[in-house]
Amino acid sequence: MLDAIVQGILLGGYYAILAAGLSLMFGVVRFINLAHGDLAVLGAYLALFCVERLGLQVWLSVAATLPIMAALGWFLQAAIFARTLRAGILLPLLATFGLGALLQNGMFGLFGSDTKSLGNHIGSLSWSSWQLPLDVSIGKLPTFTFVVAVLVLGALHQFLARTKVGRAIRATSIDAEAAELVGVEAARIHRVAAAVAVALAALAGVFLAMRALITPYAGPAQLIFAFESVVIGGIGSLWGTLVGGIVLGVAQSLGAWLSPQFFQLAGHLIFLAVLGVRLWRTHVAEHGGWRSAVLGART
Repeated sequence: MLDAIVQGILLGGYYAILAAGLSLMFGVVRFINLAHGDLAVLGAYLALFCVERLGLQVWLSVAATLPIMAALGWFLQAAIFARTLRAGILLPLLATFGLGALLQNGMFGLFGSDTKSLGNHIGSLSWSSWQLPLDVSIGKLPTFTFVVAVLVLGALHQFLARTKVGRAIRATSIDAEAAELVGVEAARIHRVAAAVAVALAALAGVFLAMRALITPYAGPAQLIFAFESVVIGGIGSLWGTLVGGIVLGVAQSLGAWLSPQFFQLAGHLIFLAVLGVRLWRTHVAEHGGWRSAVLGART
């Protein structure tokens, strides 16, 4: 059980990177990008392309992939997301749903249906581990992923807190119209947020390709994990995504420890439990106490 908990905590680092971009998009642009998981997988395939076709080293391919994906995020916000947001909430969801389907079939046409991985390109990092007392094994790649997650979230926190663009992003997330009154160009800030979010998704996709096999249709599952981490940790909270990712990872690891079939089910149950508690607390706050909430729930 202790080993399962440790593995779950390390797995939470990957979920935190994956969820950070989704949380940023919702917090600033105010919509959920349903193609977020597919963009993560696209980033993984671009890194694989740089390694296998261009002959770059893995970390050079990652360094080349992230700016490309950031530029793609900028373009998507300017060309698609911003225009659909003018029509309300439903149209952006439909647009990103269609974008996800387009990305999946595009990757299938370009890269084929065979499973691929970056694990065989990073040497012993993909399989070696440290053996600790109490029969606990810590993989080097999961540990590296967790450390990167903390560093990325810390750097993003400092960027939002200390830079002019970061303060503009926070102001726009609170009230875009008021931010424009003091000279902030909300449309440009939205494009910056989308660029950062897609780059984070691509980074998560690279780590996914290092630790597992990927296919062009692996994106929707990653979207679910990212969404659950965001809800568990709190929407709009960067460090909350780390907490949410750890909670989700530990739940999945403990579920797999009980039975392999419980890996995803345990994470979904934790998500539903957290969501139910928050809905209950909201209901209590709106109806002035638990007795009124009980009566309201019975009604």
